[in-house]
Amino acid sequence: MAFPQAFLDELIVRNPIEDVVGQYVQLKRSGANYFGLCPFHGEKTPSFSVAPNKQMYYCFGCHKGGSVINFIMEIESLSYPDAVRFLAQRVNLEVPDDRENQSQYREQERLWDLCRDAARYFHEMLKSDAGQTARAYLLRRGLDWNTVARFGIGFAPEGWRNLADAMEQKGYTRAELLAADLAVSKEKNGRASFYDKFRNRVIFPLIDIRGNVVGFAGRTLDPDGKPKYINSGETLIFRKRKFLYAMNLVKKSRQGRIILCEGPLDVIACHQYGFDCAVASQGTALTEEQVNIISKYVDQVVLTYDSDQAGQNATQRAISMFEKAGVKVKILRLYDAKDPDEFLHRFGADPFAVLLQGSENQADYRLLTLQSQYDLTVDEQRVEFSQKAAELISTFSNSVEREIYADRAAKSAGISKEAMLVEVGKAYKKRQYREKRQKEKRDLSPATAIQPKSREIRYSNIRSARAEESVLAQSVIEPALLDRIGDLTGAEFSSPLLGRAFDALCSRHRAGLTVSIAVLEGFTQEEMAHLSGICQGVDRVAGETAFQDCIDIIREEHRKAGQTNSETDLLALQEQLKSKKGYRGQ
Repeated sequence: MAFPQAFLDELIVRNPIEDVVGQYVQLKRSGANYFGLCPFHGEKTPSFSVAPNKQMYYCFGCHKGGSVINFIMEIESLSYPDAVRFLAQRVNLEVPDDRENQSQYREQERLWDLCRDAARYFHEMLKSDAGQTARAYLLRRGLDWNTVARFGIGFAPEGWRNLADAMEQKGYTRAELLAADLAVSKEKNGRASFYDKFRNRVIFPLIDIRGNVVGFAGRTLDPDGKPKYINSGETLIFRKRKFLYAMNLVKKSRQGRIILCEGPLDVIACHQYGFDCAVASQGTALTEEQVNIISKYVDQVVLTYDSDQAGQNATQRAISMFEKAGVKVKILRLYDAKDPDEFLHRFGADPFAVLLQGSENQADYRLLTLQSQYDLTVDEQRVEFSQKAAELISTFSNSVEREIYADRAAKSAGISKEAMLVEVGKAYKKRQYREKRQKEKRDLSPATAIQPKSREIRYSNIRSARAEESVLAQSVIEPALLDRIGDLTGAEFSSPLLGRAFDALCSRHRAGLTVSIAVLEGFTQEEMAHLSGICQGVDRVAGETAFQDCIDIIREEHRKAGQTNSETDLLALQEQLKSKKGYRGQ
């Protein structure tokens, strides 16, 4: 084990899961457990449960779950070792020296230090004589020096090894420069070259939520230079899917919403003009991880994507993602400007605030976007628009909302409100029927119902898996039952995951340690969530007889599988013999 078991036991005891989770989620006691709104997906009815007696959490909505360590990993975006250190620091508990984890943590710290020093170097270069062109560019873009300093904007001068030489003088190695994606190493015609990744570019440091510099974005100063932007690639400390530009500043905002922009200059302009709630996804399309991060801080987001086709597609996709997360979406339409940066510098903060105040909700935006695709002076297109609008409006969950937008669509199409409501009603009933059939199909399929939610975890033998789940859950509630398992091992389980968990619990029981899923190591977040769901669904012991019945089922199914494998091997051997000359079958 990477960490001593006794240490992990002490760590979990001193970090009661209800206390830790309670710092992020408003919990209310119900019986033996606590319930609250899930911090990992949007919901209006609490489905997030915390079981103090099991030291586990589980969401019956999104199916995330695990121990207090898994919770911190998920909500703080930390690795397992870093989450352990986070919790240890919380209770002033000394972390035992572990070479593997210490080595990885030291490597992370070195890369954080390197990126911080690189950011300082770039900022100093911006202030130097070499940065005159870059300063002039930022001035033309309307950035004042306070804003430049606040975002740590810098400049990478021309030349092949300016940064590399400066960082090597500070003691950083070439391997570290490559690991941080600050340098490039290539070999051509038998000759190796090593040079800076960022050259003659304005530099925007990428700072994570905790304030660590984790990467950089560089904008070319060459009018003909391509690409316009280059960004840091994935590294040990930088994960694009989980990063939002300026989120380290926005988490302190009191505006109650987040403005989602396309690029760093839009974000910077918003902040300079007093809208300190703007962020941008960096170098990638919006991801579920980024949506989840936003949903932890606000329940409303304003989208400011470009109005071109790509921007409209991105907006439609973002609307669906935020709605799924329970975040209200509004869309900002800019006039006489292509983006927030241009609008703010041309017209100022007050007109922008007016536009924000009047930004469209997602229903208005989607209906108007649909309408723009049709020529409503042509009867055939009016009919097609009416049908598509009815399908769209039927997805709105509120009946009042459906009636209001049916009226608007009817006026646009030049038909009566009653006719549109009939079409919306038909589309709504069809949608409900499809959803009902899909639910019935799932409910009537026991195999589907018991299968783990994660696609990475599948059961090959449902009967055995049900018994295996019961054995695990009963053992956690009453560890003494493990004295009655005989020589049963996880190797007899049909599910490798459940077998590994069973062996780990047995090992802890034999060692006199706490028998709990919460303290197990070596399992992924998805695996821990599944194990948590199994244990969270059982609150009392079924009895020794039921426990023994489950063991008998596991062994019976294991024997059947062994016989099937033997028969398969025999058939394969017979086929091989048949292919040989002179074989005579019995």
